[in-house]
Amino acid sequence: MTRQRQIIAMGGGGFSMEPDNPLLDDHVLAATGAAQPRVCFLPTASGDAEGYVHRFFQAFADRCEPSWLGLFNREVDDVEAFLCAHHAIYVGGGNTANMLAVWRVHGVDRALRAAYQRGVVLAGVSAGAVCWFEAAVSDSFGPLSPLRDGLGLLPGTCAPHYDGDPERRPAFARMIAAGLPQGYGVDDSAALHFVDDELHEVVASRAGPRAYRVELVAGAPRETALPARLLG
Repeated sequence: MTRQRQIIAMGGGGFSMEPDNPLLDDHVLAATGAAQPRVCFLPTASGDAEGYVHRFFQAFADRCEPSWLGLFNREVDDVEAFLCAHHAIYVGGGNTANMLAVWRVHGVDRALRAAYQRGVVLAGVSAGAVCWFEAAVSDSFGPLSPLRDGLGLLPGTCAPHYDGDPERRPAFARMIAAGLPQGYGVDDSAALHFVDDELHEVVASRAGPRAYRVELVAGAPRETALPARLLG
């Protein structure tokens, strides 16, 4: 198991959005450095949707040792020990605010921090991307709004689906101007790869998608494009 702390935050993509394009998911597996990595799926944001779990196992069964942690019908006693025994934890999309609330009730937030410090690769898409940051641009409450109580493993704000939802970019700009921490917008099919809390690279599963650094400069939001390395 790698000793580096790694987070791979996908704006969109992976098995749930690109079932015929495994490149982002392959990147997560490769980051573990293990020949047969143990990967745990956390589908909390979808309410542990059965179909989502099934699709995860279909996508990963031939490439790793997959497992999942259910919290709506919980069977695992020691959550921290369970999660820390994996090489990677993959968080699915859905309602970010609900997911964070459920995690905190069950102590998953503390367990994820422990796993991160031990070098377990943390990854996820959409809600599973923004949860690692301090804040997010989220539709958890219906209309896009700031979500300010992320896990805070990474500083700043993350906005997923930056090119897939036409409202994300202007909403993020307004929120930055109103005081939301600066951060990143991430296109569908692109991912931010952090190593030891620093952005290591941006990767993409197809040509075109990228990420953006979004900052407040002289009182106005400013984007800086971060070109992506095309996987595969």
